[in-house]
Amino acid sequence: MPDSFFTSTKTRKRKRTVEPGQGGAKKFLRKGAGGRESFKGAAPIAKSQGRNQGKNTKKRDVDEELDSDKTDNDEGGIDDIDLRADMGPESSGDEDEEETPAEKRLRLAKMYIESVKEGLAEGEFDAAEIDRELISARLKQDVLEHSGKVHLFVADSYDFSSTSILRCRGHRFSVTSAVASEDARWLFTAGKEGTINKWDLYSGRKMATFHKKRPEPKGKGKEKATSHDIEGHTDELLAVAVSSDGKFLASGGKDRKVGIWDVEKEEWVKGFWAHKDWVSSLVFRKGSQQLYTGSFDRTVKLFDLSVMGYVETLFGHQDTIFSIDALRGEFAVTAGARDKTVRYWKIADESQLVFRGGGKSAIRELLEGGAFQGHEDEGAMEVDGTKYGREKDKETEKAKRFVEGSIECVAMIDETTFVSGGDTGSICLWNTQKKKPVFTQALCHGFHEVQSSTEGLVQTPRWITTIASLRYSDLFASGSWEGDVRIWKIDSKLKSFALIGTIPAPGVVNSLQIIPIPKGILDDAPWAKVTSKDAAPGGSSHFPTTKSSSILVVAGLGQEHRLGRWLCVKGDGIVNGTMVVKVHPRTE
Repeated sequence: MPDSFFTSTKTRKRKRTVEPGQGGAKKFLRKGAGGRESFKGAAPIAKSQGRNQGKNTKKRDVDEELDSDKTDNDEGGIDDIDLRADMGPESSGDEDEEETPAEKRLRLAKMYIESVKEGLAEGEFDAAEIDRELISARLKQDVLEHSGKVHLFVADSYDFSSTSILRCRGHRFSVTSAVASEDARWLFTAGKEGTINKWDLYSGRKMATFHKKRPEPKGKGKEKATSHDIEGHTDELLAVAVSSDGKFLASGGKDRKVGIWDVEKEEWVKGFWAHKDWVSSLVFRKGSQQLYTGSFDRTVKLFDLSVMGYVETLFGHQDTIFSIDALRGEFAVTAGARDKTVRYWKIADESQLVFRGGGKSAIRELLEGGAFQGHEDEGAMEVDGTKYGREKDKETEKAKRFVEGSIECVAMIDETTFVSGGDTGSICLWNTQKKKPVFTQALCHGFHEVQSSTEGLVQTPRWITTIASLRYSDLFASGSWEGDVRIWKIDSKLKSFALIGTIPAPGVVNSLQIIPIPKGILDDAPWAKVTSKDAAPGGSSHFPTTKSSSILVVAGLGQEHRLGRWLCVKGDGIVNGTMVVKVHPRTE
């Protein structure tokens, strides 16, 4: 998407001047606010001037062609940038009458760099360091993010045995969602009891609580106020999201309301009654105030918080929407639970791509040659004691018997790549160029074992309850209830992924978030110190040294799943709360 900095609604032409002693051609002179005055030469052209007529005519044609190009460009360009309001009297944005288009572009580029300096340099860094690191890093990051491709290959640069942990306990019941602002200043958590807590990430203190509201009687009668009239939520909360600029907080839950909160003022702004069922997931489009919501009513709705308005509704899913994610582009991905599809929404084109997951039916297995399943040994060949042919690995066959019945969560890696998790414990890597998963890892969180009096030990795979990625990088994380958050690395060709680390997280992991920590933030926080002295196998010097900043892994934990009470996990250390983990880069 084009940056708002480089857009303009008005088109301006270069000024023309009339040089003394020049005539015979139509000249324009800006008369001021009143318009333009036309001068038509009446005197004949002297013979001495005839030699220069061709040259002047050629130059005039080039100027007219440039002006025509700028006039026909309705959306404006870099020539149309007006920076005079921000530059002050010393750096005037007035145009030079003799300025060429190339000189104008150079002048505007210099003014943009000066504006970046003013935005970044507040006495903390000297000019040389700003020019060398901050400005170039910001410009490169903007270009790479607008490309929409994975460009941060940083998975090997983090030591997951060297972490600092902040634990926030302020909810009576399970935490259903936890998100941190992109500037790593605030943390917001939502619980099943219907409250939202705001935390200071530096000190770990609770700053505010938005309580669940109860309808009160309207007057003398027994009629109660409807939830439409209440500034807040009236039921359990299932999801929260914070905008990129940290100004708005969005929340949704079982009361079917999408709530908007002002982060700084800590007050209710507006409630949207657009969905007809539970609001299960929320996400802000990166770098904007556009909000995407998913619901149990099988729809995706779009809101624009810059004007506090509803935009449109997207239809397609045949079952409830459990998860939604988006990045900078006008795209979104959703997980459709038991319709076993992941849908990639092209919002600008009002179209969608459908990716079908899950196992195959018995009839399809038969049609595709599955009639030989279970008889692999009959077609096998034995040579010198080694079997060849249809025999396969037992663990692979065991994993195939678990047919996926629901896709629970989804996360975008870049604008065309995403990962999903389901109730078979498998994680699939998808690309918009293929309808089938590029790679599938089975049983990512192991088996859940239950002792049965008739069947003995029954093993079922732990399903993936949540998944999250570090945006535009090769790093993502998944959660279940075995006691760990598992960290995965995608290979450089985006064709597969592998486990590279774990973070202890007792309880059911209901939500995950991974964000980079801005430079200089949380360095002096009391809790942000290295707590683990365990070294990586073989020593950390075996891994590449990097200048990457630390990252935050935010996990919302509880004793129950966020959508129901069919799963209850109890034991030592399992509490309802939020765990914020600061992961440090590797060092020599």
